[in-house]
Amino acid sequence: MKSERDALVVSVVGAGGYSGAELVGLLLRHPGLKIGGLFGSSQRAAAKPESAFASEFPSFRGWTELPIRAASLEAILADSPDVVFLATPHEVSHDLAPQLCREGIVVLDLSAAFRLTDPNAYPKHYAFTHHHAALLRHAVYGLAELNRSSIARAQLVAVPGCYPTSVILPVRPLTDAGLLAASPIIVDSTSGVSGAGRSLALRNLFCEVSQQPYGVLTHRHQPEMEQECGTEVIFTPHLGPYPRGILSTVHATLAADVTEVDVRSALSLRYEAEPFVHLLPAGVWPSVGAVAGTNRCDIGFAVDASRRHLVLCSAIDNLLKGAAGQALQCMNIRFGFDERVGFHLPSALQQPTPQ
Repeated sequence: MKSERDALVVSVVGAGGYSGAELVGLLLRHPGLKIGGLFGSSQRAAAKPESAFASEFPSFRGWTELPIRAASLEAILADSPDVVFLATPHEVSHDLAPQLCREGIVVLDLSAAFRLTDPNAYPKHYAFTHHHAALLRHAVYGLAELNRSSIARAQLVAVPGCYPTSVILPVRPLTDAGLLAASPIIVDSTSGVSGAGRSLALRNLFCEVSQQPYGVLTHRHQPEMEQECGTEVIFTPHLGPYPRGILSTVHATLAADVTEVDVRSALSLRYEAEPFVHLLPAGVWPSVGAVAGTNRCDIGFAVDASRRHLVLCSAIDNLLKGAAGQALQCMNIRFGFDERVGFHLPSALQQPTPQ
């Protein structure tokens, strides 16, 4: 075991993607960590075995000389990491996380490989068969505001998806309090282009990107929302013509006799002490620009009392509170750091590209 004076050694697998690169930026600012190694996912490694991280992401020139190496269990273990972040495709995490856990390493998985509690859901929603049902039962869903005590003891943290985070945070306190009627909630969400990753796709090209829906009634994040919100969800995602951020609008029917005061009380009670969730005053609405470059979730809402209709809106940065920032927040909890360590103050004019 390391002494408390020793820095944690952390490695990142999938450092060549947007979420992985964002995570590296956070780790470099963290005073209690040492980066042991940066690795590509196995899919990238076959085509590009090694490259300088700062060449892939030029904004890091002068900050790190680490290369992105080909990922293998042997290469990762050679750096003797205490913690491994997996910013990898789901199937890669599915195979690699159990091997790392057997070595006693704490794993924070940014893929969906261990988020759904039912292994039978994976063939339908993620097109692969899950072979680690026992580990799936022990994985902790890494939404800090809901599962802090479990995260503090976890060996495998399943870091939530970006869309689900933007929905679960505003909805879950209300379902827990019994404030919503027993009917599906309607969710419309828009994500910036970085949510699609760095892979080449026509609709993500500069001259092609446009506001448009996709994955209508088939998006794989829908079951994750239902699982963690505790209610049926009808979900429509949209691609937004901006680099980063998610804005989600949720429509729900309130239970009988529930008032606007009840809704605000439930949200305030859950989040008033949370450093990264802000309930906005009445009439103030979340925006993508306000949360870009932060690990924050902003929430606003309005109630039409005559129809018992609730409109909830939230905004997050999909690369931070929706991925890398959430993973770092969970790691801070797991190892006893202040949850805010590693995050920096935002600039007055947020930068639109990964840091």
